[in-house]
Amino acid sequence: MSGPSFQDDSDSPQAAFASFVKVAAETGVGRSTLFRWLAGDWLEYPELGNVLRFCAALDASVSRAFAALKVPADEPRPTRAHARAERDLRIIREHLHDPRVSAAEKQRITEALRRLALRVRRDVG
Repeated sequence: MSGPSFQDDSDSPQAAFASFVKVAAETGVGRSTLFRWLAGDWLEYPELGNVLRFCAALDASVSRAFAALKVPADEPRPTRAHARAERDLRIIREHLHDPRVSAAEKQRITEALRRLALRVRRDVG
């Protein structure tokens, strides 16, 4: 069974973009995420869950995806726990930038993150 494809019979930019949007919808990976991947715009490696969903929908090799992302062979691969933590951090970032969230709530979240960071620094260093 073949997954969605970026290929289209038309050479128009509109058809190419429509195909791109279809791939985003069918893989469950957002368009903005796909654009960032295409641009190589990420601080860390892309979230494991997104890579896994993308590869599964396209029936693509996860190891080839990691190779394309240039994940060093000696570096540990992201785990599902790492993917969950990335998802949680994304939710927290979105919450902190949400104008509907009160300043008091944002302050509580920020203080909790500082306490966690200090705890990690003490444990590591």
